[in-house]
Amino acid sequence: QLEFITPFQLYFNPDLIFRKFQIWRLITNFLFFGPLGFSFFFNMIFLYRYCRMLEEGSFRGRTADFVFMFLFGGFLMTLFGLFASLFFLGQAFTIMLVYVWSRRNPYIRMNFFGLLNFQAPFLPWVLMGFSLLLGNSIIIDLLGIAVGHIYYFLEDVFPNQPGGKKLLLTPGFLKMVFDTPEEDPNYNPLPEDRPENQPRDQDQNQQQHPQ
Repeated sequence: QLEFITPFQLYFNPDLIFRKFQIWRLITNFLFFGPLGFSFFFNMIFLYRYCRMLEEGSFRGRTADFVFMFLFGGFLMTLFGLFASLFFLGQAFTIMLVYVWSRRNPYIRMNFFGLLNFQAPFLPWVLMGFSLLLGNSIIIDLLGIAVGHIYYFLEDVFPNQPGGKKLLLTPGFLKMVFDTPEEDPNYNPLPEDRPENQPRDQDQNQQQHPQ
């Protein structure tokens, strides 16, 4: 907005990425939502709201799995971007988060600007229709819905099918970085570290040994 950089330095361009080694474009194209305006704030609100609800809901205590969903979704969108003329994928990423949340909370009733009442799974499609009314291309929204459905199917549906199995396995290095290590039930602390050998607080000492 202050014109320190321009969108031309941020957009997704495979030629500049692979030939000019402008690797940052793989990330920055997800971070630009256009100039300040209604569409920008609309995307920010939905990104914050549904990212937070996923993190505090189905991904609670599973930070590594949450980050892996980001990486998996971003990878699929980038692959699609190689074959289509898409310059910024941030809105598709937002729709992906909305889609995953909506499918995992199918019975929640939604209200859209006081005009529409519907079940949560219809929310991504309502947002796509709203984007169409604003004159935006729905290709980005469809991409977000498609990637969100692929993740939801591989993570929540296919493993529960007869003969199905979990295909999306979070890499161990992500768990090591983001998840707190589980306590070893066989760990035997040193005598000085055991609770019964810890010094009592000053108040208890004063009560037991009054001056």
